[in-house]
Amino acid sequence: MLINIKGGVAKEGFLPVKGSCPLEKTNNTTERKPNMTESLFAGIDLHSNNVMIGIVDQNGQRLKHQKLGCDLKRVTEFLEPFKARFKSLAVESTYNWYWLVDGLRALSYPVVLANPAQINQYSGIKHADDKNDAFFLAELQRLGILPTGHIYDPVLRPVRDLLRRRLSLVHQRTALLLSFKSLYARTTGQALSLGRIKSMELAEAKTLYEHPANCLIATVQKEHLEQLDRSIERIEKAVLKSARDLPSYDRLNTLPGIGRILGMTITMEVGEIQRFPTPGDLASYCRAVDSKRMSNGKKKGDNNRKCGNKYLAWAFVEAANFAKRFDDPCRKWFDRKAAKTSTVIAIKALACKLAKAAWHVMNQETDYDPKRMFPELAQGQ
Repeated sequence: MLINIKGGVAKEGFLPVKGSCPLEKTNNTTERKPNMTESLFAGIDLHSNNVMIGIVDQNGQRLKHQKLGCDLKRVTEFLEPFKARFKSLAVESTYNWYWLVDGLRALSYPVVLANPAQINQYSGIKHADDKNDAFFLAELQRLGILPTGHIYDPVLRPVRDLLRRRLSLVHQRTALLLSFKSLYARTTGQALSLGRIKSMELAEAKTLYEHPANCLIATVQKEHLEQLDRSIERIEKAVLKSARDLPSYDRLNTLPGIGRILGMTITMEVGEIQRFPTPGDLASYCRAVDSKRMSNGKKKGDNNRKCGNKYLAWAFVEAANFAKRFDDPCRKWFDRKAAKTSTVIAIKALACKLAKAAWHVMNQETDYDPKRMFPELAQGQ
């Protein structure tokens, strides 16, 4: 059928239609007005010298972004107009997040700490920059799937970091002791015990060798050792004052293999025990569980073995070594486990048991019970 596009009276075989202008455009979209009651989400991509902030609403629409220097005042000035509407602000967990997270929380901003180790963007993305990363953090919050980390108590955090510096000083002291001992063995052919090095006076260290260069080495190393001893002792006294105020410290000392230093380390590194729902969660955080990946009963690979707290991993392995030497139930269990597997696996398994026992002691506020830790030994008796 033919159509008469000019309109008018229809002739036979033609249908009249209205004329239209091909250049005329119709706008069917309506501009969305911002709702001042909607919840907002902000993502903050933190770097060593700047921060990138991206803000989205609850519908995912990008509202504003800004790159600022690492200055809390400038950051809060940018966020202030939206403060009442913020539902959550995510700060990327980098090495320098303390100042930003603590500052925003002190101003009553709802801050969470994003865990970048568990955040994976689409691998096929063509363009990614700081702005995209900030909005991506905000979008994950909006969807409720943002992996977060624990924000440690800002009052106890410096004490925990102070105890970590103690461990670094202990490593330096051990390296100096071994260097002192090896120099004596190379020069004289005789062995020098670590106990004698520790008790040696500075005047005696100056007379150990004939060559003045060796005497200077021994003198300098002995001076450093004495200074390290004084620094480590000062740190221990300061940390002990804070650890004694925590209820879990005294109870942890009832566990086999755990003394003053390990008790302080575990207390400070764990922090709030409520963040670990089960004993297995704490043992996993202490790197005391297997990280292998199984499928159909076969091992297909290893997962991330370093996922967790390296200081707690060290503390519980140290506790396991002391426990197997000085605690009878631990030694019996260790011997049975080592006979079936190996010494290394037995030490790690005993550390796992101690970590789970520490969870019960801290969470249930009870003293250590060897019968609960080794029920198989209790039944054997």
